[in-house]
Amino acid sequence: MKPAAFQYRAPATLQEALSVLEANADSAKLLAGGQSLVPVLNFRLATPALLVDLNRIDSLAGIREEADGSLVIGAMTRHRAVEKSELVRRANPLLHAAMPHIAHAQIRNRGTIGGSLSHADPAAELPAVCLACDASLTIASRGGERSVSAAEFFQGFFTTALKPNEILVSIRFPAWPPGRRFAFLEFSRRHGDFALVGVALTVDGEDTRVTVFGAEDVPKRVAVNRKNIADVAARITPRADHHASAEYRKELVEVLTRRALEKALT
Repeated sequence: MKPAAFQYRAPATLQEALSVLEANADSAKLLAGGQSLVPVLNFRLATPALLVDLNRIDSLAGIREEADGSLVIGAMTRHRAVEKSELVRRANPLLHAAMPHIAHAQIRNRGTIGGSLSHADPAAELPAVCLACDASLTIASRGGERSVSAAEFFQGFFTTALKPNEILVSIRFPAWPPGRRFAFLEFSRRHGDFALVGVALTVDGEDTRVTVFGAEDVPKRVAVNRKNIADVAARITPRADHHASAEYRKELVEVLTRRALEKALT
């Protein structure tokens, strides 16, 4: 299959991109890494009249640490850059641990962190990490910028808080708490496939939380009772599809949470 015909724009600045988007909000699609969008176009599941390519906007990429210890990553930063960053390894070990699980190296070379978050696949790793770390997402429009928490950003199956005239510009991860322990685990049929279920677990003293992804339409964070791990699965309502039954996903939630807790505490 080949995509339907479309117009193409490649703005050089964020303001130019926002102007183009504002004028074509009902008919435009943003192109970041294209690892999700291009297959969708080829199968004609989406037929935008205009494709707005963000790859020439250098200001949308980069990784930096703020004075307060928070980690800020530009939306057009490639997965591979995040994976290989020593700053990410030090400033957010959970994010660093999750990166190798994203698809394959070839995909990570081209895919972007902002593209993944905006796509909001329920089985994707990065939305879960953002939720687990209380990340905030900065969104721009012609009217200015606004910040949205990860808990508010992911609203449903492939659905986010982004409006048609908005662009995700950066993601801010709060400073990593001293003494925090963590684990990231997922189960897929083959390495690189989307996870049937995955968990991102954090332990801060007696406060233990797990963010489950791949089970419901959005990642979900719940408190963990270390004496009753089964309680986590009881609070998840998994979906069933051709990959796995709801019952199988529920069992995976309990097994992976138990393993993640053991890993974090050893």
